[in-house]
Amino acid sequence: MSDSILGYAVQYGGYILELALLVLIMRTGQWRKRIYVCLYLFLLLSVDAVGRPLVLHKYGVSSPQYSYFYWMSDVLLILGAFLLVCSLFRRACAGQEKMWDLLLPTLGAVFALVLGISLASLHEHYKNLVSVFIVQFQQNIYFACLVLNTLLYILLQRRESEDAELAMTVCGLGIQFAGPAANFALVYLAQNNERFWALYQYLGPLCTIGMLATWFYAVVHVPQPAKVAGKERAPAWASSALRPEGAK
Repeated sequence: MSDSILGYAVQYGGYILELALLVLIMRTGQWRKRIYVCLYLFLLLSVDAVGRPLVLHKYGVSSPQYSYFYWMSDVLLILGAFLLVCSLFRRACAGQEKMWDLLLPTLGAVFALVLGISLASLHEHYKNLVSVFIVQFQQNIYFACLVLNTLLYILLQRRESEDAELAMTVCGLGIQFAGPAANFALVYLAQNNERFWALYQYLGPLCTIGMLATWFYAVVHVPQPAKVAGKERAPAWASSALRPEGAK
């Protein structure tokens, strides 16, 4: 009974935070700056709060329809997270087009490498697409996102970026990626031990809540860079007219 109550609390607590954060960003007018974050939040809401409950209600938890929808939507979420990381790299490279021109093919190569490694698993298990390819692809993308997000954080630290909101967004994604990635490794090392699988059921949503709470703090408490009105510069002719004769 207590496990079910905890599960519902974590589940619906995540839904509330997703919706509240999305509404807050839209109402404060920050959606233009955080457009990719908003798209990712909308994707989370569409899958977690709408899509999965509807399919579950219609077909049942043990139906193949729900199983396929669950795993395919999981892949959609991690692909959305990968694109979000790429967009944050783009934002971190604002004003440095040469760096972005170098990073863009690198990010594409990382995705191609992960896809190739995941496809290689079908050579031996081509009859079971869901349990082999999708799970393998999801795990590989999680680890790739974790590494890329860590490199992005290091990049921000080395450049001494003053964009505190971007740094908080990256930290929130680090929470989201680190928990499931570590749990994937634990489940693998424990040979699918049921206790680790039960931990995974709570760890993923809790990490999502941690990410959303970090982003919520960034929106509410991190000050936005204010536009400082500089003093109007006097025209060249005026400054020259004010100079005393003989002064250069």
